[in-house]
Amino acid sequence: MMPPKKDRLVPAKSLVGHPLSRRAFIVAAPLVVGGCVTGGGYGYVSDGGFSIAPVDITAVDQGVLRTEVAWTGKEKPGSIVVNISQRRLYLVQDGGRAIRYGVGVGRSQGANFRGTAVVGRKEKWPHWTPTDNMVAAIPEYRHYRSGMEGGTDNPLGPRALYLYRDGHDTFFRLHGTTEPDTIGTAVSSGCIRLFNQDIIDLYDRVPVGAHVTVVQG
Repeated sequence: MMPPKKDRLVPAKSLVGHPLSRRAFIVAAPLVVGGCVTGGGYGYVSDGGFSIAPVDITAVDQGVLRTEVAWTGKEKPGSIVVNISQRRLYLVQDGGRAIRYGVGVGRSQGANFRGTAVVGRKEKWPHWTPTDNMVAAIPEYRHYRSGMEGGTDNPLGPRALYLYRDGHDTFFRLHGTTEPDTIGTAVSSGCIRLFNQDIIDLYDRVPVGAHVTVVQG
């Protein structure tokens, strides 16, 4: 996993308020200086009639936790930048800041989306239907060709942001996960996955129409 480029990012205070994460910050510096939800940002969540399990932040790379950083890129506030090689997503803020999220990315470079898009729509507890390519890569997915209703077993998790280009669905999404241990790794079919607590946070901050840029490095 490549570290953030020094000319773009400067670690700042963590957005995770849990006391454990503050201690982890001290140990892990300089990587991290940083519904009804309990547990300081990564705790238990009750949402839409479903229960989302907490993330054990003591068992993950502290660099994948939601963190505020300095931002010197040219993107406007409200824009999303996904850096595939870093396995990080940045939501650009006012005042030269960004919120950084750890993400899981495609298992191969060719599987990943690249270039620009917009958030064409947003869904809570989204329905999931695997693409033909997904079924070819993972034959077990053929059982879900007719789709899977939203819920805690759905691989899209509690939220999904759908990427569109020129008015058409690209079939790439920013979404949650049933496998929190894969955040910061390259294992997906190409979509960008976040901790469920993080995709809820991102969903609440980002409107339909937000600009998205995906870069390989």
